Amino acid sequence: MAILSIDMPPGDIAAGTGLPAISAIDVSKRYGAVSALEGLTLEVGRGEVFGLLGPNGSGKTTLMRLLAGYLLPSAGRLTVMGHDTTTDSLAVRRCIGYVPEAAPLYRQMRVGEFLAFMARLRGVPERNVKGAVAVVVDRLTLSAVLDKPTRALSRGYRQRVALAQALIHDPDILILDEPTNGLDPRQIIEMRQLIRSLAGRHTVLMSSHILGEVEKTCDRVAVLLDGSLLGIRRIADTPDLEAWFLSLT
Repeated sequence: MAILSIDMPPGDIAAGTGLPAISAIDVSKRYGAVSALEGLTLEVGRGEVFGLLGPNGSGKTTLMRLLAGYLLPSAGRLTVMGHDTTTDSLAVRRCIGYVPEAAPLYRQMRVGEFLAFMARLRGVPERNVKGAVAVVVDRLTLSAVLDKPTRALSRGYRQRVALAQALIHDPDILILDEPTNGLDPRQIIEMRQLIRSLAGRHTVLMSSHILGEVEKTCDRVAVLLDGSLLGIRRIADTPDLEAWFLSLT
């Protein structure tokens, strides 16, 4: 295994913006003797698209579930917009929108009904629900399927609806687990463009095991393997991402 390689001090990306969007300090997650994540330290700056790259079982989804409040760390400190995920989990959940790899949708609901339901669930005031739905429908080009049941949607539209429910309360941070998994080439390109369009207004943390997707979508990337962080690089400073990845793994 290669030695950890980080090309910039943690926090530089967030210079001038106050607290980082996400901060992990020596974070570990263990299941008995099995370590899913070990001693992870990194920062994600506000407004950037940050990629987690690694094979299945590398710890990417574990980190995302820790951030989303589905899991608690075994050790270390994890904060989102300055809120501790262990001691202030409700405030953390208000800050994030989460799309797991297999995004669950209520199959009996129509798209518009589902988004309105998720807006209320996310704490959007009733007087603002209709407007919140209209905003995400416009941003994700969902008007053509607004009255369709979610079970009748194509894979690409299901991914868009899943992203729409994550955006419905205008969160600071979007957490996307393998957002292009199962999409056809055109849908992958559209999803990539959509994610890039969210940068700046939102911080995006996305995972992938595909080098090309990370290279074309993210500002920075962290490589994980077997629960350990091997390195962090800016995409713009990495002319050959494949070579760097191979040098670490």
